[in-house]
Amino acid sequence: MFRYTLMRLGVFAGCLLVVWGLVHVGVAPRGFGDSNGLWIVLLALVISAPISFVVLRGVRDRASVQIVERVDRMKANLDANRNQEDAALDAGHAQEQASQ
Repeated sequence: MFRYTLMRLGVFAGCLLVVWGLVHVGVAPRGFGDSNGLWIVLLALVISAPISFVVLRGVRDRASVQIVERVDRMKANLDANRNQEDAALDAGHAQEQASQ
């Protein structure tokens, strides 16, 4: 997951540099008034999203598999803990019934 995040940031940084260069040269519009910095960042975000979606597909799929495995392990641990608690409560109830 960390690798995917770093790669996604790298794609964004590359797009940010390209957009900044295009705006600086005058190929892309400068934005409205004093919004030049915000315009560059938003345009880089819009451009980097589909690029990341296509280019980082394999890394994203591997990261999602890791997340699913982690969630499944956590669910199994919660179920095991719940079963231990149920067994302890059942044993306590059985002792109460036996003592009465």
